[in-house]
Amino acid sequence: MISKKMAKEINAQINREFFSAFLYLAMANDALDKGYNGTYRWMTLQFQEEQEHALKFSKYLQDQGVKVELAAMEAPKTSWKGILEMYEDALAHEKKVTAWIYGLNSLAIAEKDYATQSMLKWFIDEQVEEEASVSEAISAISMAGNSSGALYMVDHRLGKRED
Repeated sequence: MISKKMAKEINAQINREFFSAFLYLAMANDALDKGYNGTYRWMTLQFQEEQEHALKFSKYLQDQGVKVELAAMEAPKTSWKGILEMYEDALAHEKKVTAWIYGLNSLAIAEKDYATQSMLKWFIDEQVEEEASVSEAISAISMAGNSSGALYMVDHRLGKRED
């Protein structure tokens, strides 16, 4: 059984993961509004992935006999100057998520909560992948610069992202 403090922190993380999904949905919508179909697809897949993360945390709490407590969330930003700014914001957000996951893991270690440490290993590994994926997109978009043709090709490539 996990501590009340750990349960409270995981509940907070569930809400953060749903906010992350909401943020990526806002990015997807803005990308589509601007004609970036590839980025729309990339961000939509990310939206779905963040929902899965929230559900994974939820299932873990429920398996531990703890009630999931959803809270109200603030509205995300809904407009970006372009896709470079969008991906830069995504990277900054993923770094915050990484810090939150590390905080959960530090608490699990301090509490000698081995089950939570084991569950969090997947999220720690996932955050390495998340940050790398967004960083790769930023590099490609940055190389394209202001060339609309190059940016079109990068956006098209981003849309080829696998589930």
